[in-house]
Amino acid sequence: MPKAELVFTHFHNSYSVSIPNLEKLSVEQIKELEHFVSSRNGIFDFETYSFVIQKRLEFYEFSALIHHLGIEARLGERIVIKETEPRIGFGQYKGMQYSELPSSYMLWLKTNYRGFDRDKVDKELQKRNL
Repeated sequence: MPKAELVFTHFHNSYSVSIPNLEKLSVEQIKELEHFVSSRNGIFDFETYSFVIQKRLEFYEFSALIHHLGIEARLGERIVIKETEPRIGFGQYKGMQYSELPSSYMLWLKTNYRGFDRDKVDKELQKRNL
């Protein structure tokens, strides 16, 4: 049985984890990951093989947590290099950079937002693998 591949990405107020080999995992392994996510009020997105959790966490802390819980996985980290970015011009996060938006809000925008700067939303979603 293959180990889950978990690729951690740290964002301003959250972190996301992509699971590139999700289709190769057993039902038990997927349920274990789903439980991990749901017990932390996260969102599991089966379309993108990823999950997001609204918590500030560094890679070494995530790694220690996965090890402590006994989840069999190969871990990797994806580093996002911050550039000067456009800021969101609407809603409760008005004025924040797109990279600072919570991943849960980005997932909401993915399915609900059709505004003039949709390309910026799509670009950030792509950067986060959401």
